[in-house]
Amino acid sequence: MTTKKNLSKKVANELNISFNESHAITNGFINIIKTAAKTKLVKIAGFGTFYSHKTPKRIGRNPKTKDSYIIQPRIKINFKPSNKVRGTLNWLKNFFVVLFFLAH
Repeated sequence: MTTKKNLSKKVANELNISFNESHAITNGFINIIKTAAKTKLVKIAGFGTFYSHKTPKRIGRNPKTKDSYIIQPRIKINFKPSNKVRGTLNWLKNFFVVLFFLAH
């Protein structure tokens, strides 16, 4: 799994800058996308689109105590990958399925 820390390390190695500088760049980039996607579409060519989705007010339930409560509506950010990214991910999935069946 790629985390912000791993991503920052890769950026630092790629740009020959310190980890702290690359971490600031990575956090800044993510914050810009989060902020912009709340009001409009954020399209990154060849990667995908970030967009906001408002969830409705709903009833939640604590599974342990069975108490009900109201979950307030909120704005969530969703991501739709580009066809290029989706194709790559599907190819990788199929590749690993074939490897799994060949190994067993």
